[in-house]
Amino acid sequence: MKHQASELPLAKPQARKKAPKIAPLLIALTVLFTIIPLYYPSLRYNSNPKKINEASSFVPHSEITLEQNNDQDRHLGEEGDRTLAAPKETQGDDDIAERPPESSKDQEDESADTETRTTTTGRTKPPEIYLPSSTESGLAAAESLDRYCNLFSGEWVPNPEGPYYTNETCWAIQEHQNCMKFGKPDTGFLKWRWKPDGCELPIFDPQQFLEIVRGKSIAFVGDSVARNHMQSLICLLSRVVYPEDVSITTDENKRWVYKDYNFNISMFWAPYLVRSEKTVPNDVTRPFRLYLDEFDEDWTSNIETYDYVIISAGHWFFRPTLFYVDRRLIGCLYCPQENVTHLKSSFSYRRAFRTAFRALNSLDNFKGVTFLRTFAPSHFEGGQWDKGGDCVRTRPFKRSERALDDYNLEMYTIQLEELRIAQKEGRRKGLKFRLFDATQSMLLRPDGHPSKYGHWPNHDVAMANDCVHWCLPGPIDSWNDFLLELLKREETEISFS
Repeated sequence: MKHQASELPLAKPQARKKAPKIAPLLIALTVLFTIIPLYYPSLRYNSNPKKINEASSFVPHSEITLEQNNDQDRHLGEEGDRTLAAPKETQGDDDIAERPPESSKDQEDESADTETRTTTTGRTKPPEIYLPSSTESGLAAAESLDRYCNLFSGEWVPNPEGPYYTNETCWAIQEHQNCMKFGKPDTGFLKWRWKPDGCELPIFDPQQFLEIVRGKSIAFVGDSVARNHMQSLICLLSRVVYPEDVSITTDENKRWVYKDYNFNISMFWAPYLVRSEKTVPNDVTRPFRLYLDEFDEDWTSNIETYDYVIISAGHWFFRPTLFYVDRRLIGCLYCPQENVTHLKSSFSYRRAFRTAFRALNSLDNFKGVTFLRTFAPSHFEGGQWDKGGDCVRTRPFKRSERALDDYNLEMYTIQLEELRIAQKEGRRKGLKFRLFDATQSMLLRPDGHPSKYGHWPNHDVAMANDCVHWCLPGPIDSWNDFLLELLKREETEISFS
């Protein structure tokens, strides 16, 4: 039986000793380290390694550690269990032509090779991510609590102040993302911001960003969604200053300079990250040859001088492709040949990221920070991209309404696993590879795509709805909220070192 306060047995009186002068300090420290973890769970994570069964769990300095199968490529030589029919021709050089698994059987096959497990509710979860113990002193940790906040786990909350630019104030918006121009009827998608669970993520401050990157450079490496991100950054910075286009090519590779800040942004077009070539010249709708073990020197030979590299890839890997290793055809995706091993998109996706990270780790003079911007899911509903699928929702999902699963989960998991390998090698070379997790937040934004509002209506030509790219302005602007915070953390890390 518990005693009431008045019934507690009294301790035997003892002679009082003079407390040492250090006692008040010890008491204060005890209170400090007892109370702070109650309000800042992220501090507890660094005190005790703890499993987090969330795919997007952020760890200090964006380093991830995963329990990883050490097999260098468990997919190599694995024969698919079916012959995949080639999809319809794709549209131009953009990424609308996503081809997800077409049946529940396909989905089972596609997920069979990932390191996932299924809960009792039937929901698939990614490999568990472990948070390492903190090496900082208690005082340093208390002064930098937000550095340990998981930026990428949270919800979308109303933001009546948005947007922060329009299609009339920014000229960097491409037509097919100019949803305002083409009459997207709902503008509510502009009135949300990302709120992490354990802290606040400030809205992008263009002046602060320009000061942080003064004298530096950023490279975007990837496909048209990477370009979408870069254009969002230019639009947000346009509230302060416009850049000068100093591109020396007329293709997708672009370079912009902010002369007053000695800062430049470059876009390296590399939708497959590795060396690739068209099977039919000047026709991007035909299959590509992917040389999965060879660097794409269009970007790898020009990246050494950059301070920050944001690397990403995704939807192009669902297109018809032929896979080469050691210059030898080893398989394909959606090819009609019967005498070629039919593999899955996850096979080329894993190998491409491994090769891209190997390229960065092999550069003699590269000293920059590499951010892996993770896969941003599309939101086709009511059909696939080429069968009338559309994205007509007008509000974000709640976290409880949508789970990462199927091929989206597989692609995301591959990225985390390959990032872990790159980080391990990078540490030996003094290079930094960071996680820039856009997957969880964008999974919840079915309302931010152009849909049919990336062009004027054309009744003579059937055009697929765009549920891959993002309206500008739109949810993708939050990626630059993330980017600014990640750069601030890099600056803080330098000041602590």
